Amino acid sequence: MTARLPDASALRVDPSAARRTAVVLLHGLCSTPDELLSVGNGLRNAGYSVHPLAVDGYSFDAALPSRRASPWQQWIDAVEQRIDALRADHDRVMLVGISAGSALALGTAMRSGTRIDGLVLMSTALRFDGWAVPRRQVLLPLALYTPLGRFWRYRERAPYGVKNERVRGWIERELRHRKVSRAGAAVIDVSHLREHDRLIRHVRRGLAHVECPHVLAIHARQDEVASLHNLELLKRGLHRPSQLRTVVVGNSYHMITIDNDRQQVLDETLEFAAAVTHRVS
Repeated sequence: MTARLPDASALRVDPSAARRTAVVLLHGLCSTPDELLSVGNGLRNAGYSVHPLAVDGYSFDAALPSRRASPWQQWIDAVEQRIDALRADHDRVMLVGISAGSALALGTAMRSGTRIDGLVLMSTALRFDGWAVPRRQVLLPLALYTPLGRFWRYRERAPYGVKNERVRGWIERELRHRKVSRAGAAVIDVSHLREHDRLIRHVRRGLAHVECPHVLAIHARQDEVASLHNLELLKRGLHRPSQLRTVVVGNSYHMITIDNDRQQVLDETLEFAAAVTHRVS
């Protein structure tokens, strides 16, 4: 059985130890590292080595005239390559993912074994069952896996994963003038959604193969995309109960890093990073 992490609230992380901990940030599907900007800045200010990762065929790239997804296996390849490079100069590597980035972190952990020392999973969506998901969601496989998908695109709409009305208005203004906001792209094409669906299916089948000893999952009680049932999927799927600590925040929707609970999300991440650093130092 994996030993429990120490109480991070009582820990003081030596700056040199923090610098030897690399944190890879994995944003959501067809989005940018800006989704995790506040978390990255907080970790960097605490002394950690922070590495936002953009992945070809997964991340949003405004420079490309058309955006097609690469196979989901290549998304994991890109994260693994970054992990291998970071381990050459760091003692520890953590992954922090939000939404699809959480599934990407889990998929990487299934392959990378103990080369990952900690996982922070935010707004994990292994099942789309939130209160704002339309009933026609059951027809999504027709769009993803039949020729009908040629005529369909997913368009971002209110509430944009955000409960805070001021932030929501800011996102709406961004999307009117740009193709992407801090909450993600205005439009996601079928190729990205299909590869994301394949990644989720792969992760759900293989959660028991996640060997990372320390996992923190932060989820909003009111997540409109993915309900708290997703935390139950993690609890049942991960093969060691002591691997997982869960935190439920009460005043946000899906995008918890930019919503009302963003400070709590950062604080929980910092405490977890301190505990992981202390545990494996």
